[in-house]
Amino acid sequence: MADELAHEAWPCAPVPSVPGDVWHWQLEAMQVVSRVRSDLRARIAHPSVSSASTEDARDGLLLVFEELASNALRHGGGDVRALVIAGPAGWLLDLSDEAPDSPPVPAVDRDPAFGGMGLHLVAQLSTGYGWEQRPGRKHVWALLPSGREAAEPLRGRLPEQRSPGL
Repeated sequence: MADELAHEAWPCAPVPSVPGDVWHWQLEAMQVVSRVRSDLRARIAHPSVSSASTEDARDGLLLVFEELASNALRHGGGDVRALVIAGPAGWLLDLSDEAPDSPPVPAVDRDPAFGGMGLHLVAQLSTGYGWEQRPGRKHVWALLPSGREAAEPLRGRLPEQRSPGL
């Protein structure tokens, strides 16, 4: 039963196609994740990216990257690749490994003190997530918002400013 709940919590769905700037890295070992995270932090600090996103959204991206990258190395293994696409509304993260028969399984009924809550965190921070099996590879992905789009729809619904005489 717990296994069924876990699979429902992390759906099998194809990696979405998102336009934008594509960044990719090879992750050979856990210590490389810190270096790549620093590189990703520098890329999203560029004014062209930072002006279109909030600091909270950028922090969320870095956190989700680290969670998915460490999961790929710990539970997938083999040739681990990270892909980030910086799109107009946010980011797509795609972490792939050589364990196509090992889907991501969020912890169910586990004490958070024992860890394993990373996929739940990824799901909370993401607007979409899933995994896809391809020949010889598993792709675990998440879509993250830029943080700016939430304010955009509200602009059209704000009351118009009143004239001083009304």
